[in-house]
Amino acid sequence: MENFIVSARKYRPATFDTVIGQAPITTTLKNAIKSQHLAQAFLFCGPRGVGKTTCARILAKTINCVNISEDTEACNQCESCVSFNNGQSLNIYELDAASNNSVDDIRNLVEQVRFPPHNGRYKIYIIDEVHMLSASAFNAFLKTLEEPPAYAIFILATTEKHKIIPTILSRCQIFDFSRIQVSDISAHLLSIAEKEGIFTEPAGLHVIAQKADGALRDALSMFDQIVSFSGAQLTYKAVIQNLNILDYDYYFKITDYLLTRDYSNAFLVFNEILQHGFDGHLFINGLSGHIRDLLVAKDPITLGLLDVTDSVKAKYAYQSESADAGILMDWLSITNQCDISYKAAKNQRLHVELALLKICRAGLSSASNLPQAAMPLASTSPLAKSSAEKPDVAVASSSDANAPSLPPVPAEPEKTSVPIPKVVSSSSPIPGGGIFRISDELSSDQKKKQAELSTEDQIQNISTADVPFSGEDLHKAWHIYAVEAEKQGKIRLAAILKRDLVLKENNVLELSVPQIEASELKDEKMALLEFLKMKLNNQSITLSILVTKVTRNEAEIPYTTEEKYAHMLVKNPVLGEMKSQLGLDIDY
Repeated sequence: MENFIVSARKYRPATFDTVIGQAPITTTLKNAIKSQHLAQAFLFCGPRGVGKTTCARILAKTINCVNISEDTEACNQCESCVSFNNGQSLNIYELDAASNNSVDDIRNLVEQVRFPPHNGRYKIYIIDEVHMLSASAFNAFLKTLEEPPAYAIFILATTEKHKIIPTILSRCQIFDFSRIQVSDISAHLLSIAEKEGIFTEPAGLHVIAQKADGALRDALSMFDQIVSFSGAQLTYKAVIQNLNILDYDYYFKITDYLLTRDYSNAFLVFNEILQHGFDGHLFINGLSGHIRDLLVAKDPITLGLLDVTDSVKAKYAYQSESADAGILMDWLSITNQCDISYKAAKNQRLHVELALLKICRAGLSSASNLPQAAMPLASTSPLAKSSAEKPDVAVASSSDANAPSLPPVPAEPEKTSVPIPKVVSSSSPIPGGGIFRISDELSSDQKKKQAELSTEDQIQNISTADVPFSGEDLHKAWHIYAVEAEKQGKIRLAAILKRDLVLKENNVLELSVPQIEASELKDEKMALLEFLKMKLNNQSITLSILVTKVTRNEAEIPYTTEEKYAHMLVKNPVLGEMKSQLGLDIDY
């Protein structure tokens, strides 16, 4: 049986022109050889599988070649090239620093440098994984590396440049190898498949190139593995099955269900993915990437950033038309939070399903941005008819039994609802998970005014004017915020909010506070103002904080435990005697 040679060795580049994806580096090296401006030490660094050792060997062979071609390539025919190709060269040494990293190993190398080359102009030393050398070995190598004999050249290769001491780096010409592009890897795999007589699908080669993450050697290893699995037919289906990769179609399918808020079918797709042996964490990461790609595909200018085939790009561009950018960003936030807390979840399947439910819920506030098929009962809903005539108004579907009853609101998401962290009415919890909705706490007067308006009049009124409010409505909203601040442990803020609030003309609110309290209220001003606007359904509210002159008594108000005890002790000296007799301490 003929010995099998893996593709990474069989098709290893032998000349500079056959190196894939490192044109700037190979051009620089060829020019240095042509102009005879060779440094005494080179450092090749970069990720694995990008051609560092390969370029080191090509450079070593070329500078010792007797008959260098016009395009600065080795002839592969002279005695030096033949001996190198056969692994018998006496002028080119390769040292693995991972296993030869002691001071004695470097001393032996330094002793060899003293002897001139046997046949040729240079003695080249290739030291792979040089970052594995010990600190003592590096120090022993410094002098020789800085001032070697004229015939000695050192080529160092490493994947971790940051581990090499600065004194070594300063003595080398540094070449940073980049990750190889997906298109270059795909083209190289296609050329190898044609030479081997293997039928391939472009989508399959593209997936291999993506999975390799810029490492050509990894791509060739996966290529050999899949060829062994599928024979001479390298198809897209065989690639995703062998490499345990989720198909794009799963994400396109589940996104369609999420856009239509069909969580039942979304659950069925997720269950199918789990039955195929895929992990929930892999799925949620892939869904995040899919949502990101949809965002990128919304603009034709950024569509080229998608690292997929042209047919898949067309799918992304088509599906992105049905999804609003604001919704997609909300989805990304949900999937990112699910990814962060996935490992800590005890029921991980439920954790992912809950994220899918939240994604479906996130689409409620932007139902008008969905395609017509995504809005059930659109033809029978009177609100839907009016929204069709007024495109700037978004209406939640009346078929959603779980959705809270909302008055018509403008389509801009920042005006429909404002996230208020943990600001909840004391009478009833807020549906939707922390999003304060307008209809949750309307006063009786406001409900009466809205009931008097027809559906279309409500839409016109809310889109053009703010709903008026009374002093009682303002007091209730202000009290809710103060109570919730106290629940969250913001005692000083709650005390500040209990001060008298003055309602001026044009919905201007004035609050007078001493200077010592103004800074704390300033940090809370924006959240408080947005809460009041949303609570009272009035965007014209403004909050003015008046800083009053600090009096002596206010400046001496005790806040810390020690200050309070000292203040009490002045009024009642008996407390000091009781503290000393009973051996009491101040409770911090």
